[in-house]
Amino acid sequence: MRVRRASDGSHAPAWGTAPAIPLAKPQGRLPTLKMPTARGWSDGRTPLAAPGLRVNAFATGLRHPRWIQVLPNGDVLVAEAISVAGKITSAFDYAMFSTMQRAAAVGISPNRITLLRDADGDGVAEIREIFLEGLNQPFGMALVGDTFYVGNTDGVVAFPYVPGATRITAPGRKLNSFNGGGHWTRSLLPSPDGTKLYIGVGSLTNIADEGMAVEAGRAAIHELDLKTEQTRIFAAGLRNPVGMAWEPHTETLWTVVNERDGLGDETPPDYLTSVREGGFYGWPYCYWGQTVDDRVPQDTALVATAVTPDYALGGHTASLGLCWMKAGALPGFPAGMAIGQHGSWNRSTLSGYKVVFVPFEGGRPSGPPRDILSGFLAPDERESYGRPVGVTPGPDGALLVADDVGDVIWRVTG
Repeated sequence: MRVRRASDGSHAPAWGTAPAIPLAKPQGRLPTLKMPTARGWSDGRTPLAAPGLRVNAFATGLRHPRWIQVLPNGDVLVAEAISVAGKITSAFDYAMFSTMQRAAAVGISPNRITLLRDADGDGVAEIREIFLEGLNQPFGMALVGDTFYVGNTDGVVAFPYVPGATRITAPGRKLNSFNGGGHWTRSLLPSPDGTKLYIGVGSLTNIADEGMAVEAGRAAIHELDLKTEQTRIFAAGLRNPVGMAWEPHTETLWTVVNERDGLGDETPPDYLTSVREGGFYGWPYCYWGQTVDDRVPQDTALVATAVTPDYALGGHTASLGLCWMKAGALPGFPAGMAIGQHGSWNRSTLSGYKVVFVPFEGGRPSGPPRDILSGFLAPDERESYGRPVGVTPGPDGALLVADDVGDVIWRVTG
């Protein structure tokens, strides 16, 4: 594998369709742990918008907003949830918990969905209601017909929905079950015809550290048939598939995936990929195609089938949010995918902490990435003002961005 170095001697970022990924350099039992202290935004400060764009706060004062769903009437729903501390059984567990706590990445989960309404069309939500509460680490949301679906960490729940309602009080009906812990988010995406629901389920551990039995049904995208309510694995070997989106011209499913830790700053890169039905994408045995991770007991037959992802997004960028942007949605931007990069912890110099755009042409990524929003991270990397997660087109065509450290929904326009 080629290794490309930056001018200062470090490895250049592993991006694009043919990334130069450095050879693995295992970090040992105590891998690199670096994360900025969460400070939030003050004195009217905002992220930095790319030239030709502007950004404003659509809503502030939320509690760890992670994901966004826009309803047909223009109401904006925000899932508010956070990682919950697991068992601490080692010095590394304690160090990780302390670091995440300082970075505002673990705590008591709000477990609710908030409704925001910009009734006067000025780009700021002046109406706020609790839409649903008493949930279990809610993340993904989807409206299909008159049913509203929530991706709780322990399964998908269906609720009756009345158009224009600002609150759901009816009890939900659980459609399936997933084990919590580890990568806890459960993103949802309906099929274009509304008959299926796709669900992102991340792994429990980094590289099946506790064996494959506890990883059953995880590191996969599931397909839920909304008529039969049967769930099956659609694609596997995806360590933590979070954001999902349809490329509208080919109706191909795409996802962003967080890759494994402990092998170096750029090894392996997180990625954006199309998702093949029945495809296997390598986890935990290998990465970026069939590059074997020799820390893991191997399944050579499965490795031989591993699909190479389409587009590398840099090492440990924690690319979570994903949405399709039509051409011209933001001035000067062609059609493509917007990606919310939550930001790294397992590297010597931090990466991510921005919203980026990957152009598409003919149903495929077609060029280098462009920044949409940056400035979430202090120049000295000691503090983060925010961390972007979910991204989605707003009711007026602006791009909405959930910031779970700043407790803000940002709105990006021309």
